[in-house]
Amino acid sequence: MIVDQAVYRDGHRIPCGDLSDELETLRREEHGFIWIGLKNPTDAEFALVNEELKLHPLAVEDAIKGNQRPKLDVYDDTMFVVLKTLHYIDATSDVETGEVMIFVGDRFVVTVRRGEANPLTGVRARLERTPEHLAYGPIAVLYSVMDSVVDNYTLIDVELSEDLELMEQRVFEGARSIDAADIYRLKREVLEVRRAAAPLAVPLSRLRSEDTRFIDERTRPFFGDIYDHVLRVLDHVEAYDRLLTDVLHAHLAQISVQQNDDMRRISAWVAMAAVPTMVAGIYGMNFDYMPELSYRPAYFIVLGTLAIVEIGLYRAFRRSGWL
Repeated sequence: MIVDQAVYRDGHRIPCGDLSDELETLRREEHGFIWIGLKNPTDAEFALVNEELKLHPLAVEDAIKGNQRPKLDVYDDTMFVVLKTLHYIDATSDVETGEVMIFVGDRFVVTVRRGEANPLTGVRARLERTPEHLAYGPIAVLYSVMDSVVDNYTLIDVELSEDLELMEQRVFEGARSIDAADIYRLKREVLEVRRAAAPLAVPLSRLRSEDTRFIDERTRPFFGDIYDHVLRVLDHVEAYDRLLTDVLHAHLAQISVQQNDDMRRISAWVAMAAVPTMVAGIYGMNFDYMPELSYRPAYFIVLGTLAIVEIGLYRAFRRSGWL
């Protein structure tokens, strides 16, 4: 659906009438631009916008299909940017993935959002409060959307860091409530962030250095700032991934040690149980002639001997660390 659309002149919002008429006026006067915001558009809705703006067919195909890799494509009269949006779910510590596609052309910008992550309403509201930024034209929208998406990456980076610190603490404290699936799940969330951020480095590098007619020279340093933020997030998530691998190995090693300890304890108790079992087995053979059967204190002597042997075995296993 079309979430919002408006014309912006000198950084100020003006209601948008017929798209083709507004666009023709803006191009004739070479002043202002149209910003159309779409969310999960149907083919019919997108076709209506495409009919008015004449977008490149390859970019339109990518926007309709969705699920694209972050990238920057420059066509004859349109620049097409794909971003992966992320949302951290506090209740489950999961990272939810969405998508934003941006068309930047002559006197227009179209933002297409798929999924619930990273709403763009706040981006539009912030830009409308700073007319001096909107005065840069469609490229100001591109920068603001990219900045919002990458800022969200940095927030998720902090959340993942805290989750990793807690996971590491629990593993090295020997908590038995944790299992390998918890570590692997966190590793998957780190991978989701890497998949979103890593491909974005190349488009940002191009935006801050490559000459295109869409980029105002005054805006290049701003894209360079976003690029630095992406590289910082990538450095962190790569470190998290390596550390999680080490934590997983340490956890598996702890499980092996715990299993060995358990087996030693079981073996020690079995050995202690074997002595009275053997003696009971001898007395349970029902022979008629056993010398000690007619000796009155024999029962107590056997019990006492068993107690002494069991105490001796227990102390020996305690000293060896098996119990």
